[in-house]
Amino acid sequence: MYQVDLNSDLGESFGNYTIGMDHEVIAHISSANVACGYHAGDPLVMDKTVATARDAGVAVGAHPGFPDLMGFGRRNMACSPKEVKAYVKYQLGALMAFTKAYGLKLQHCKPHGALYNMAAKDMDLALAMAEAIAEVDRDIIFLVLANSKMAEAGKQLGLRVANEVFADRAYQADGTLVPRKLPGAVIHDTDEAISRTIRMVKEGKVTAITGEEVPLKADSVCVHGDNPSAVEFVKNIRARLVEEGVSIVPLSAIV
Repeated sequence: MYQVDLNSDLGESFGNYTIGMDHEVIAHISSANVACGYHAGDPLVMDKTVATARDAGVAVGAHPGFPDLMGFGRRNMACSPKEVKAYVKYQLGALMAFTKAYGLKLQHCKPHGALYNMAAKDMDLALAMAEAIAEVDRDIIFLVLANSKMAEAGKQLGLRVANEVFADRAYQADGTLVPRKLPGAVIHDTDEAISRTIRMVKEGKVTAITGEEVPLKADSVCVHGDNPSAVEFVKNIRARLVEEGVSIVPLSAIV
């Protein structure tokens, strides 16, 4: 039996600025990564997002990033492992206040943007985040890029680790994502993205942008829903996975 989690980044609005189509996306996912106020989000947005997830029966995870609102957490920052560890603890604590208030348990932690991409290759940063999670709550699942240093770090510290794959992103031969600034990094053809996703879930393989076959484990598929066509894509990918005999379940049912 095949099963997979569908996750999406939510709660990334800030003040008077609305980013994403959270209400439309949440009906089609099983886990939500909620921004914690560093790269996006604010207390009111966090409160509303957690309440919406609870009402939709969607599991909630923290989505910590670099303290970089203006750059949306997508700019590399020269932060020490000690700083990164503290940043992750701080953001976990902030979101856990809201999950507790709504009677939920924080299911997972998935780093955002540049922090995610840097820690995928930097063991010191990866360990810093894994240590933060372990010291706050060992039951929190570490949601990480498959085949990354983060996966190694999580296992090294005895955490529950979930491997994430991306429906609409191209892969390099080493299993990392093709940087967004390079051509072909984002897959715009819906049918191609869905067929790649089904193969990752059922066969544990993806074809790199250079043609090599890359083995990976797909516990969770990241889907983006920040525009109307993206929302339609989320809806379609869920329907196609179910047609292929894949059950959509939250991470806690998988790892």
